[in-house]
Amino acid sequence: MSNEMLSQEEINALLNEEAVELTPLERDALGEIGNISFGSGATALSLLLNRRVELNTPNVELSELSELIRKYPKPCLVAEVDYTTGLKGTNLLLIQMHDAAVIADLMLGGDGTSPNMELGDMEISAISEAMNQMIGKASTSMSSLFELRVEIAPPRTRVLSMKNLEEFSSQFIENNLVVVVYFRLVIEGLVDSQIMLVIPYPFAREMAKTLIDVDEQAPMEGKMAGQLKGNPRKPEGRVEPKMVDGSVRPIQFGTLESTPPLEGPGNLNLLLDVPLEISVELGSTKMRIKEILELGIGSVIELDRLAGELVDILVNGKLIAKGEVVVIDENFGVKITDIVSPFERVNNLQ
Repeated sequence: MSNEMLSQEEINALLNEEAVELTPLERDALGEIGNISFGSGATALSLLLNRRVELNTPNVELSELSELIRKYPKPCLVAEVDYTTGLKGTNLLLIQMHDAAVIADLMLGGDGTSPNMELGDMEISAISEAMNQMIGKASTSMSSLFELRVEIAPPRTRVLSMKNLEEFSSQFIENNLVVVVYFRLVIEGLVDSQIMLVIPYPFAREMAKTLIDVDEQAPMEGKMAGQLKGNPRKPEGRVEPKMVDGSVRPIQFGTLESTPPLEGPGNLNLLLDVPLEISVELGSTKMRIKEILELGIGSVIELDRLAGELVDILVNGKLIAKGEVVVIDENFGVKITDIVSPFERVNNLQ
């Protein structure tokens, strides 16, 4: 047996050494975060692309960043997201170049069948907007999931060569250990591929702990161990029976008594000083992002109405009348020619 003694640094290292792993509960928590938040993100992307988009049940894996580069050496598009409120950290959403090109083509008015694989500034801008909408929706879902306000900075989108660690920000390089959440990405008729959410190991554990703590603080909602194994969360607004002495009894509601109507005419004067916003709508149109980016000084936007056709008069955004544009002492005005019927006005208010 050697008589050599361990140095203090070696002793400290042994004492502080933690098993670098994710517990089954942490894996389930991260899977649920990905499933719920990016599920809603897929819905937002569907609306943007006018195509059905699916992000199927995620798979969670622990990996070294260098190993991830070795396994996926091809260039990809990355959206880097900083969490600024509620959670503090950074993660990456990695998308294969072909899939990114399809998304860009759809955003710019194409059909996605022949995307431009050479992503230029216009394509990157289009993808950035798609990622911004998708990840923004995901962060909103996280706010509900974590029961705290979660805010993100606008995602930074760029092409990543996946050749060396220097391409990644310091949060990833310092630890070199990341949690990778894999999603199967399906864009109707165009893409059946895989995207990756890459999270620094410490931040991933923080996210998992936050969700686990939320569930542990809500015993009537069901414990995390039960919910994360496939049991759906209780829908908001549902009333559950109460447990009394070990038996289930229905909730007892008090009797509601009717209130007699007020006698005499109402005081209309109470409403006379309420401000209302009146606006006049000449017409409207729908444009693709590509068309908006091409606008410049002198560009003409064609509306969905003929010249001289009646304009809509709206109060607080609700249609109440139609009229024609007139000029009074060099100022524009609107002459009311038709009042929307009471029945139509009531329908517009709903």
